[in-house]
Amino acid sequence: MAVREHTGAEDRQRRTRQQIAASALALFAEQGYADTTVDQIAAAAGVARRTFFRYFPGKDDAIFPDHDETLARVAAVLDGADALEEPLSVVYRGIREVLRMYAADPKASVARYRLLREVPALREREIAVVSRYERLFTRYLLDHADRAIGEHEDAPLLAEVAAAAIVAAHNHVLRQWLRAAGEGDVEARLESAVGIIRRRLAREGGDLDGAATVVVVTRADADPSEVADRVRKALEG
Repeated sequence: MAVREHTGAEDRQRRTRQQIAASALALFAEQGYADTTVDQIAAAAGVARRTFFRYFPGKDDAIFPDHDETLARVAAVLDGADALEEPLSVVYRGIREVLRMYAADPKASVARYRLLREVPALREREIAVVSRYERLFTRYLLDHADRAIGEHEDAPLLAEVAAAAIVAAHNHVLRQWLRAAGEGDVEARLESAVGIIRRRLAREGGDLDGAATVVVVTRADADPSEVADRVRKALEG
């Protein structure tokens, strides 16, 4: 009985958190990010100001309401993986959890994407948030480099490259989907993109001899999706 009550409380907290985040996005879209206050968001969500701050440190945090929970799910995927499972497959399952977070509410994800395009400071915040996933994947692949990469003198470097490449594939697919207003089977696209990366990173058995090396020179302010697209085309070519 205690477990059910605890679960119910968590569900109510999750709904409140989502309502605050949805109200924030709606107000940002209607009157602009800079002109929206915490008090307005709280009023629109039907909660007190102190309740807002119980869930979010500030209004910019309301734009990324699900990342902490998703990060925990990703960590659980990596920590709970079978010791014999191929490491890149485990990382793919982890990055799929991130994609599913966005796909669970396409309308909100598209609205968030458009807002981030308009407010550079928020884009920087998104990059910082997403980098946490890459660090998890990098650490996992480094810990399993012998199976992910094989006995290779550059295994640590290649493990980091593999993690970055899979995250880049996810980001590329996600942005293409968001630009298309959340239409289409985004999970199938991710599976295809990660398949391209995996085929280039490793042959059967995890040996990276003969793997492609791609150097892409871009502007410092280049759109990450543009960079990922150029890498993808180079790998496919």
